[in-house]
Amino acid sequence: MRTSNKGFSLLELLIVVAIILIIATIAIPSLLRSRQAANESAAVANMRTLNTAEVTYLSSSGGTFGLMTHLIQAALIDDTFNTASRAKAGYLYGIEVDPVGQDYTIVAFPASANTGRYGYYSRPDAVVRYWINASLAPTAAQAGRSVQ
Repeated sequence: MRTSNKGFSLLELLIVVAIILIIATIAIPSLLRSRQAANESAAVANMRTLNTAEVTYLSSSGGTFGLMTHLIQAALIDDTFNTASRAKAGYLYGIEVDPVGQDYTIVAFPASANTGRYGYYSRPDAVVRYWINASLAPTAAQAGRSVQ
């Protein structure tokens, strides 16, 4: 009497694992690029939200722009923007206001190289601009292109 063993051989299992690895090497880079693009889109949307909050704060504060803490205290934005240890959608945000309160710069830096390719900034003209080297702070001489 002959019995047949049902199951997979080691060779069949190795072939299946190899196929899964090939598919993973194709899919993972595009997944990371998609995640970066989603983080960048969220950063631009958050920059526009911060610009709107600055304009609202300007009209209610007697003509001066506010820092991040001022916008949070006025309930114009949520407190997740001001958390240094936790990124919001892969980006860290900051607001710099001149001593008189008549000018501001909003910046957004990628929390890591994997979360975004660009840094973003905006000024009172409310145009969101980007620059490729996110380690450089935006200056007037290094004006980035506007985001479409």
